[in-house]
Amino acid sequence: MAERGLEGIDETVQQTYIWVDEIARAFHGSRHQGLQVLRGFLHALRDHLGIDESAQLAAQLPLLVRGLYYEGWDPGHSLQHARSGEDFLARMVRDAGIREADARDAVAAAWKTLVGHVSGGEVADIAQSLPKHVRELLVWPDLSGE
Repeated sequence: MAERGLEGIDETVQQTYIWVDEIARAFHGSRHQGLQVLRGFLHALRDHLGIDESAQLAAQLPLLVRGLYYEGWDPGHSLQHARSGEDFLARMVRDAGIREADARDAVAAAWKTLVGHVSGGEVADIAQSLPKHVRELLVWPDLSGE
């Protein structure tokens, strides 16, 4: 008799593929690039959030994505705010292994995916926690329903 998968693990793998595929499509890249962009964006975002806000966001992430989010994190370190939007984009280039010319599209793709999967209240809390020059990089969805 073949052993069946574990439901929780199968579900988080499926959810992670959904996130990665959404980013890859929006970014016009491969699945591998989608994963790299997701990881780079989550790390850059995480390092701009306080511990409480970071934990609140992580609680809404699929288990596997949450692991990416916390990978390499040192909660004892002070916040690492980018001094400008360009600094934030440069970090994305470095951490996601993408071309500089693609950084804005990568941030937009990752943000759009995040916004589509976490609560509106959490999105608002994250946005309020970010410095203005980082918020200006984010593409806000039309929530008017028109």
